[in-house]
Amino acid sequence: MRTACCPGTYDPVTNGHLDIVARASKAFDRVIVAVLINPAKQPLFTLEERLAMLKEATVGMPSVEIDAFSGLLVDYARRREVTAIVKGLRAVSDFDYELQMAQMNSSLSGIETVFVPTSPEYSFLASSLVKEVATYGGDVSGLVPGFVLERLSERLAHQA
Repeated sequence: MRTACCPGTYDPVTNGHLDIVARASKAFDRVIVAVLINPAKQPLFTLEERLAMLKEATVGMPSVEIDAFSGLLVDYARRREVTAIVKGLRAVSDFDYELQMAQMNSSLSGIETVFVPTSPEYSFLASSLVKEVATYGGDVSGLVPGFVLERLSERLAHQA
């Protein structure tokens, strides 16, 4: 069985993320969307909230499962019998960083990374940008699923 892992923070999940996951699910038998637990980051949403939003967003993708991990991605990937790491690339600047990570992951574990270019309509999209625009009252509908938009609005209203 060919198993892909799509790692990330997903704070929050965007339509760009979902596009990459959906495309990976067509190329692999199983796709694990793995939410990184990173103590160095201060996410807007808790781990449980991010996992719940991802589960809701991928409900129509039967070969996709949602999980969380901490530590090295390659250790997690080995435990889960992952055959490839899938990363979306928006721009050349993403490639520079992701290539280094892919080469390190390959040297540590032999697990290859597959780069998937983002669809043009999502080439500018990042969770951090969505949060920033939403914080200042900008319209991010169409960039995230509707239920994520609602939760984002609620969370930012509570922080105001």
